[in-house]
Amino acid sequence: MIHPSAIVHPAARIGENVSVGAYSLVGEHVEIGSDTSIGPHVVIEGHTRIGRNNRIFQFSSLGAVPQDKKYADEPTLLEIGDGNTIREFCTLNRGTAQDAGVTRLGNDNWIMAYVHLAHDCQVGDHTIFANNTQLAGHVHVGDHAILGGFTGVHQFVRVGAHSFTAIATVLVHDLPPYVMAAGDTAKPYGINTEGLRRRGFSADALAAIKRAYKTLYKSGLTLDQAKIQLAEQARTCVEIGLLTDFLQSSTRGIVR
Repeated sequence: MIHPSAIVHPAARIGENVSVGAYSLVGEHVEIGSDTSIGPHVVIEGHTRIGRNNRIFQFSSLGAVPQDKKYADEPTLLEIGDGNTIREFCTLNRGTAQDAGVTRLGNDNWIMAYVHLAHDCQVGDHTIFANNTQLAGHVHVGDHAILGGFTGVHQFVRVGAHSFTAIATVLVHDLPPYVMAAGDTAKPYGINTEGLRRRGFSADALAAIKRAYKTLYKSGLTLDQAKIQLAEQARTCVEIGLLTDFLQSSTRGIVR
């Protein structure tokens, strides 16, 4: 299952049924879970942990040192969960000592070609990053978010669960859960109705989320005033609680 031309350090921990393609390199501190496929010309280095049943395509670079001038060779981590697809030429860097010390990619994510996850990014489960999505350092992305091709995300920005961006969107502020955004810089364009339906949200939940969107973006209220009304709406709809929690914890301001 390991091609003769691949270089796998004898101390690397390789699970059952792992395949490593031609000319790939697996470093000393790497762990790879069972049933994972590593394509040709892939470099996996540093303290990198990869779970089960992942597919990693050719020319990807996983676990390289962060692109941060403050990095001083600390033993930081890259952690990748289970069931992810990582396509060609993706770069996922390790974390830094100035943050959590780990860059994380959760489970069942679909990462298309040329995607970059910078140091200390925290990505949840079931996301889709289209080609050339670029995340700067310290970005957090919630579950089921979909980022369109060439989306760029500024450092420290948070992308809420179930949100959606169009092609070539630039996020310099936090994108709340459920919201669709587009443009440079990003503006809100309603809620991700089709995505929510596909994930089994009820008609009542969709109606409540649409009402919350109107409160946040169409009512003429200030953000602080909208937060008060949304807190009342959250009393009768758990899905709105996800939105209010996000707004309360935002430090960069939101897409408006």
